[in-house]
Amino acid sequence: MVTVEAIVHGAVSIVSAIATGNGATLGIDTFVKTRLKVKDGRGIHITSDNRTISSRLINKVIENIIPKKQLEKVRLELDFQSNIPTGYGLKSSSAISTAVSLVCSKAFKKKLTDNEILKIGIESSIQTNVSITGAYDDACACYYGGFNVTNNYKRDLVFRNIAPNNLQAIIFLPKSRKRGNVKKLKDFKPAFEKAWELAKNHDYWNASILNGIATSSILNSNPKLLFQLIKKGAVSATISGNGPSIVAITKKGHNSNIKKELSSLEGKVIISNINNKKAECYEV
Repeated sequence: MVTVEAIVHGAVSIVSAIATGNGATLGIDTFVKTRLKVKDGRGIHITSDNRTISSRLINKVIENIIPKKQLEKVRLELDFQSNIPTGYGLKSSSAISTAVSLVCSKAFKKKLTDNEILKIGIESSIQTNVSITGAYDDACACYYGGFNVTNNYKRDLVFRNIAPNNLQAIIFLPKSRKRGNVKKLKDFKPAFEKAWELAKNHDYWNASILNGIATSSILNSNPKLLFQLIKKGAVSATISGNGPSIVAITKKGHNSNIKKELSSLEGKVIISNINNKKAECYEV
């Protein structure tokens, strides 16, 4: 029997890639921990305390790594532990697909490169309709941590930077998960192009704010809240992914006014530190 574990962290958006195919993201210390046991037997068996984890995505990642004939001869048991809220644009699918890619590669001695690990998760996300662009920007931030600026269609990591460790992400999860029409984000393409150019020039916070204004105008969020959070001391405030989560970045020890502003709204607030740590995978 072989047992392998992987830890992959979560992330938040700086610039959404839906409109242009170019994105930017920031790693945070939420996480997915995946344990894979390879035993005698047959079949893929998934256990998790989170019912929204996509078994279709997990199965597709496995199929894209392990040849069918080899897969028919073993029993795979996968266990997931995660504190990433699902369905809020906080990159849980990218973290999960990357974690599965990592443990399968390690357990079956595939010796895949970092980019090959990421691409398997990305292609699997597209094949199962979990993601429109494959979310290469999300996968990079989950895998590498820090700031990641990408061209999603070319699968090109334009660059990545270490993020300041004295920052925190204050994340608001609205009670209502209602979103607008994501496809309409393309109507604001010039705004997202400008936001990406800002991120490309390391002006992450203004990129994030512009992304938030453009995204919230379409996806049923209130742009006024973003401005209010900045007024209360956030260095940036934006919508993560397709929402509905709202992310305010602030310096550690300076988040009380942000939390107070969000506490009057219907929903939940979580606080995450910035993550600059690369994903880990090891045999147990």
